Amino acid sequence: MAKIIIAGAGGAPSENVIKSIIQCDKGEEIVGIGSEPADLMLSAVRKKYQVPYANHPSYEEKLLKVLAIERPDLIHFQNDVEILEASRLRDKIRSTGTKLYMPDHTVIENCVDKEKSYRIWSRKGIRVPKTIMIKNENDLKVAFDELGNEEGKIWLRATVGGGGKGALPTNDFEFARIWIERFKGWGEFTAAELLTPDSVTWLSIWYQGELVVAQTRKRKSWNFGNRTLSGVTGITGVGETCSDDTVTQVARDSILAIDKKPHGIYGVDMTYDRRGWPNPTEINISRFFTTVFFFTQAGLNMPKIFKDIALYNEFPSLERKINPLPNGLLWIRGMDREPLLTTEQAIFDTVRVI
Repeated sequence: MAKIIIAGAGGAPSENVIKSIIQCDKGEEIVGIGSEPADLMLSAVRKKYQVPYANHPSYEEKLLKVLAIERPDLIHFQNDVEILEASRLRDKIRSTGTKLYMPDHTVIENCVDKEKSYRIWSRKGIRVPKTIMIKNENDLKVAFDELGNEEGKIWLRATVGGGGKGALPTNDFEFARIWIERFKGWGEFTAAELLTPDSVTWLSIWYQGELVVAQTRKRKSWNFGNRTLSGVTGITGVGETCSDDTVTQVARDSILAIDKKPHGIYGVDMTYDRRGWPNPTEINISRFFTTVFFFTQAGLNMPKIFKDIALYNEFPSLERKINPLPNGLLWIRGMDREPLLTTEQAIFDTVRVI
């Protein structure tokens, strides 16, 4: 029986991968590692190890110690910082007999750093919101002068990190300056043209340059968005399966601009501009988005496809590689309750409007 280690166990992004694999028929043993004991206690896995955060000096030693003890066949990570560090350690990880299914390290660097992704896309002629790296107050002034919309607003965000880290729409220079100071973000923030609130994600798995499967999901709402200044939390409230040829083409172009031979997981986040065109804002590289269990419950188990390729060189038999799920499936999420797979029609049939 194969053994898989999932990092970040107990956290929602990793637990939805774990739940997807538990549903599979091969019965692999899953071991969890993570940095927060309380999170680990929530994990569905039986065996759990606490390791330091990936940016801690002892992370490498502790990770390799777990691999020496457990001797897993495959390890998978679900956090950008940990993915970047594991990628740097890939030769040492593989020397223990543990497989990784991820692209080249340069690709991971270029995707984790949103400013690097932007520069590549801009050079390749992919439509992206004009963006400026904010290294000092003068850069911030230039950003307001050149990027402000009709209300003078720009979009600030940290170049590294998920969940809308550091995101702020503002037309107030002094507020923006204090905001960046708060995050100690000079040289680590960008300013960009403000796009619409509408966003979509194209989640895909590739193998040696060939697309295995891709599914599109648009976000209808953020959970707790009313509690942030940006309205963005990284926590999807309601997601919906959809398909759009333009979104697919933009996503593929965005991936191939950064990686000529994609290998692994690529989740392209896109936000629509005022003209209705999806602009890539980042590629979530080598990890599934948090709500991947949505697709599993709907009939497309992408973590299963991923681990079957990595462990057994087994590929799925799909009628359609791109958007195999029907449009209009909804995934509704809330705190301390199981998500619900449904449709708008089911909501209309159930909920009475007074």
